[in-house]
Amino acid sequence: MATAHTRAFGWLDEQRDARESAGLVRTLRPRPADSPLLDLASNDYLGLARHPEVVEAAAGAARTWGGGATGSRLVTGTTQLHTRLERELAEFCGAESALVLSSGYAANLAAVTALAPHGSLIVSDAGNHASLIDGCRLARGTTQVVPHADPEAVRKALGTHEGPAVVVSDTVFSVDGDQAPLGELASAAREFGAGLIVDDAHGLGVLGAGGRGAPHAAGLAGAADTVVTVTLSKSFGSQGGAVLGPAAVIDHLVNAARTFIFDTGLAPAAAGAALGALRLLRAEPERAARAREVAATLHRLLTEAGLSAVRPDAAVVSVRAPSPDAVVGWAARCRANGLSVGCFRPPSVPDGISRLRLTARADLTDEQLVEAVRAISRTAPDGAVTAGS
Repeated sequence: MATAHTRAFGWLDEQRDARESAGLVRTLRPRPADSPLLDLASNDYLGLARHPEVVEAAAGAARTWGGGATGSRLVTGTTQLHTRLERELAEFCGAESALVLSSGYAANLAAVTALAPHGSLIVSDAGNHASLIDGCRLARGTTQVVPHADPEAVRKALGTHEGPAVVVSDTVFSVDGDQAPLGELASAAREFGAGLIVDDAHGLGVLGAGGRGAPHAAGLAGAADTVVTVTLSKSFGSQGGAVLGPAAVIDHLVNAARTFIFDTGLAPAAAGAALGALRLLRAEPERAARAREVAATLHRLLTEAGLSAVRPDAAVVSVRAPSPDAVVGWAARCRANGLSVGCFRPPSVPDGISRLRLTARADLTDEQLVEAVRAISRTAPDGAVTAGS
């Protein structure tokens, strides 16, 4: 007779029980189209996901090109719309060339795996996003994880290796919203002839002149030794990802990146929405500054309320909680009070500290921020950290 240890997938019961005992069970909560909740959980930093011009750009692309790309980019999945998006995105960010993929996750896998061949060294920040971590795992090179935001640790790691090497880092880390020391990382990489791969998912649209991103602000746009990945699902309110960099790098990805070669191209509606959002941001560059202003105001109000909020470098503001169970209950009470917030717990947080993750949006009013902080403060759990950050 089959037991949990002998029947197919019987081990899932043990995994489920372990998650439940640790307070780490995750569930899907479908939201209605007209949710009454004040949204501080999405990554719609510029408030463009429902903007009429972006929605119409998506609808127009679907009417013109159909519901799907119909194939991989190398077969039938590249439309004139995709190439327009790549051209305008590269121009906006100051890159020589760009390549659009079906997600930001796929873009990171493509960049890391294709640019870290056998015999190479990958130096990866300990706080990197899961997509960069998975790229390191799948790459044929050897990965060395270094302490968070530590250029000297990067230099030390590079100094132990002879041969090709890349330094891999987020530009803005998704958990606490802190920014990587990009200039120092670039200097460290250049000392050893290494390349730099940075994920600007949380910087594009928020940082840099008119939202051109953290690498642009750091003077790395168009650099021959720097590759930038971005997502189209945050500030651009759409879906998809892209790799920006030298034309030689992009040509290599077209020929070697498996998540590009073997994946269906980005749906035309998503490409159209992203292009519409990009053009809207060019026309209204003040949206980037407003997103940063909202984040700063949110941080100030939270700290004035005695909560332990991490000072944001972009549009992400985190508030630390005493435990996974406590933060789950906190987020639920916020929802009951009309506020949607992110709830981050292990293993999503590399430091093991649970927190509410709040996102600033350019279209939020100061009155809404006061309302949000009031809800967060009055629902805070016993034992929440209230020391200054």
